[in-house]
Amino acid sequence: MSFSTGFLVKEPGMLSLIQDAGRFGSFNIGLTNGGPIDLQAFQWANRLCANELNATAIEISIGGLALIAQVDTTIAVTGANMSLSINHTNKDLWRSYAIKAGDLIELGFASEGIRSYLAVAGGFTIKESFGSTATVCREGVGGLVGDKLKKDNILPCASQRRKTNLVLPEQFRPRYCNDVVLRTVPSYQQKNFSSFQQRLFYSSDYTVSKSFDRMGYRLTGKKITGDIEGILSEGICQGAIQIPADGQPIVLLNDRQTIGGYPKIGAVISIDIAKLGQLKQGDKVRFEPISMEQAHNCFHLDLSYFNRKKLNVCD
Repeated sequence: MSFSTGFLVKEPGMLSLIQDAGRFGSFNIGLTNGGPIDLQAFQWANRLCANELNATAIEISIGGLALIAQVDTTIAVTGANMSLSINHTNKDLWRSYAIKAGDLIELGFASEGIRSYLAVAGGFTIKESFGSTATVCREGVGGLVGDKLKKDNILPCASQRRKTNLVLPEQFRPRYCNDVVLRTVPSYQQKNFSSFQQRLFYSSDYTVSKSFDRMGYRLTGKKITGDIEGILSEGICQGAIQIPADGQPIVLLNDRQTIGGYPKIGAVISIDIAKLGQLKQGDKVRFEPISMEQAHNCFHLDLSYFNRKKLNVCD
């Protein structure tokens, strides 16, 4: 099924990308997973629209997106604190709204966090590329043409207005700050870092440098030194913390390369990636070691908590 109408991109913003939950099973051909940096906010946007959690939505980094609706539908915006307006009337985030054809939806620029998610009832109807609609610009795959949104793009979707609008109560919404602790599972390569270097790493504050994007966050702070500077290239997981020759950690994210040759002191657990991905230059990061078993417990507790949270019906 194809759609010739949906939303017209009036202003694309700084960096707006079509994303579903990600592209998996293609690492063997060099394609990374992509998908939303803040998976929690992405899933809440879809849940507020009564969608499947994997439904295709838009990730808006920094802000500035403006859309004109061409169908009657329902939308929701979650994530970073970006001002939202519909037909120049300010609206709250973390809830869904009925939209009519001709309505203007505008997002301002983020004041807390940097990434927001706009979902539409039924999801955007985008052709899959290698099993996913997730956009990875470096690889030129996903989205409309493997690139960020541009002015006058049409984002196709069906006319599916939901019967009720939903809101996530304020006490359940994440809080975005500029100082986070990232729980980290030590790597098998931690043996290449002395006990002193490991203690130094886990007791130091790091600052987000100007070099951060969807591939990864380069941090600045205490130099960490291992007994090797490189390894044979091997697969890299999301959240891997590489220690290059300059000793400044790099945390790899969704659009990372699939293999790499820097030693890794550990990996940030998946549910903490969202915290890192909402930071900007100058924000602070600390690392806290946890075991694999603790990481599993954190993941399942977080999933259970998400599933138990109830949405309220609103006008």
